[in-house]
Amino acid sequence: MHSLLPVAAASALLALAACSTEPETITGGGPQDDMAAELANAAPVELPPSVKESKTYRCKDNTIVYVDFLSGDKSANVRTDKAAPPTLVKAEEAGKPMVAEGYSLEGKGSSITLTLPGKGSQSCKA
Repeated sequence: MHSLLPVAAASALLALAACSTEPETITGGGPQDDMAAELANAAPVELPPSVKESKTYRCKDNTIVYVDFLSGDKSANVRTDKAAPPTLVKAEEAGKPMVAEGYSLEGKGSSITLTLPGKGSQSCKA
């Protein structure tokens, strides 16, 4: 048993002698991003407008209309049936009439003027 101790110590010293005393340098090459240049030059992303206010209106011909006014005051979603998909009406700038094919919407708040496909312009109240 006494003869194994010097052999084990010599083995440990030989293993430590093989280690380098120089500091190890690690470089971060990693995988390259193929779209980095395209993303850096891409136009800023504009999020779609959020719903600012939702109103239900009754028009002169007794039609009920659901309007979601969107942030930015240049667009709104118009529905004549609550379960129907909305029609997006837009204006060039805030305060101008919002239009889509067959649709026109002016005003907001408690009173609007609305034109629907196949119907003339009429006033509607919330």
